[in-house]
Amino acid sequence: MNTLIYSLIAAALLPYIAKIPLALAMHKEGGYDNNHPREQQARLHGFGARALAAHQNAFESLIIFSIAILLALATGTISKNIELLALLHVGFRVIYHILYLLNVGVFRSVSWAFAIGCSFAIMGQCIAS
Repeated sequence: MNTLIYSLIAAALLPYIAKIPLALAMHKEGGYDNNHPREQQARLHGFGARALAAHQNAFESLIIFSIAILLALATGTISKNIELLALLHVGFRVIYHILYLLNVGVFRSVSWAFAIGCSFAIMGQCIAS
């Protein structure tokens, strides 16, 4: 169970860690506009735009992964396989973010598919048990 909880905590931290490259990109564009950050983000291009998209996608992914982990905990469906899937999800999400920043679209999409697949596989195992 600890692995699932730690994986969920790690996944919850990812959107905030993903904010770091975005904040750096915003800082390069005349300083971080804390009064109107979304307007500034909308003007970002290249690396900055990718950093914003990766940051936003981290929140989107967190929703599905959280549901999967909470379903496993609520149903008591905790196995080494589910723990491995949880760790793989977090790993693929880290890879996804790096590939997004590096503008490697095809491999980024593959990493996204594997990460989301891990979440759905966890859900599937909970339903099957």
